Amino acid sequence: MSAQAPSAVILIRAERFTPNPATAADNAFQADAPPGQSEVATSAHALAEMDALADALRDAGVRVHVFDDTDHTRPDSVFPNNWLSTHAGGYVAVYPMYASNRRHERRADVLEMLKSDYRVQSIIDYSGLEPDGIFLEGTGAMVLDHVSRVAYTARSYRADIAVLERFCTDFTYEPMAFDAFDSGGVPVYHTNVIACVGTDVAMIALEMIPDEARREQVRERLSVNGRKVVELTEQQVREFAGNAVELCGRTPEGKRRYIMAMSARAHRSLRPDQIAVIEESCEIVAVEIPTIELAGGSVRCMIAGVHLDRRPPGREPGLTEAVEAINEADPATADGRDVGLVDA
Repeated sequence: MSAQAPSAVILIRAERFTPNPATAADNAFQADAPPGQSEVATSAHALAEMDALADALRDAGVRVHVFDDTDHTRPDSVFPNNWLSTHAGGYVAVYPMYASNRRHERRADVLEMLKSDYRVQSIIDYSGLEPDGIFLEGTGAMVLDHVSRVAYTARSYRADIAVLERFCTDFTYEPMAFDAFDSGGVPVYHTNVIACVGTDVAMIALEMIPDEARREQVRERLSVNGRKVVELTEQQVREFAGNAVELCGRTPEGKRRYIMAMSARAHRSLRPDQIAVIEESCEIVAVEIPTIELAGGSVRCMIAGVHLDRRPPGREPGLTEAVEAINEADPATADGRDVGLVDA
C-alpha cells in the first residue's frame, strides 16, 4: 500500500453549514449563498452533498468515519483537515487555526476514536500557539508528500514558516515553502487549493509561483522519483481542480484500487490529456458539492486521511502500550489532546 494514499478517512457531517464570514477576507475562493436562499436550505443542500461524498468513498472501498456536528457555531467544521492530520508510526498532529470561530472545531471524540480503532503513539498539539497569532492550518496549509517526506507550503497568514519548520522537525519532513499568488496579486490562502500530491501523479498550478527558480525547484522535487506532474491553470484552480486527494480503496472482490477524489466541478475543468495522466495511476471519483464549495474549499478540505495502522479485531480499545504507560503515570494526560505533546 502506498504511504501517500490512506485507506480510511474522517468526515464531519455538519447540521448547520454556511460560508464563514470570519474567513472571507483572505479566502478568494469563498462566495455567498444564492440570493434569497435561507440558511436552513443551504445547510440541507450541504448535508446532502456530505452524504453523497461519504457514499461515493464507501462505494470505492474506502473506510469512512463520519462524525455528526450539531453545533451551529461552527460554520467550517466540514473541513477537518485544517485541525488534524495523522501519520505513519502512530502519530497525530493538532493545529493552530487562524479564525477564532474555527478553533472549537477540534474534537476530543475524533481523537478518542483514533486511539480506540488505530495504533496511536502520541498526539502532538500545536494549538497553544494561537494566542501568539501563530498558525499552521494542517493539510490545508501544507500539502504533504508522505513518500519523499516533503511539506509543500505556500506562505500565508495561515501557514507560519516557524511552525512549519517545527512540524517538519517533529515529523521528519523537508519544508519546501514558496510564495503563490493569483493574477490579481492575492496570496493563495491554502496550499491545497493549488496542489495535490499522489503516489505517481501530482497536480499543481506552477504558474501561480512567481519566482521562476523556486517554481522549477518545486517541479523538480515533485518529479524526482518519477512522479508525473500535471500543470494546472489558475482558472482550473478556481474550479477547485487542485483540491483533490488520493485514497486507497477496494474493489467488491477485495482488490486494492487507488482513487483520486475531487469535486465534479473540478473534474469538468480538467482537459482530456490531464485526465488521461491522472487515470494512469488512479480512478477519478467525482462528487457534486457546489454548496460546500461556497465556503472556499472542496473535496480535499473535507477529508482528514487516516495514515495509522488499524488495531486487530478483538483487541481492547485504547492507546498503544507506550502511551498507556504515560497515562497510568499521569492521569491528567488521558483525555488524548495532551498525550505526548510537544511543548508549544
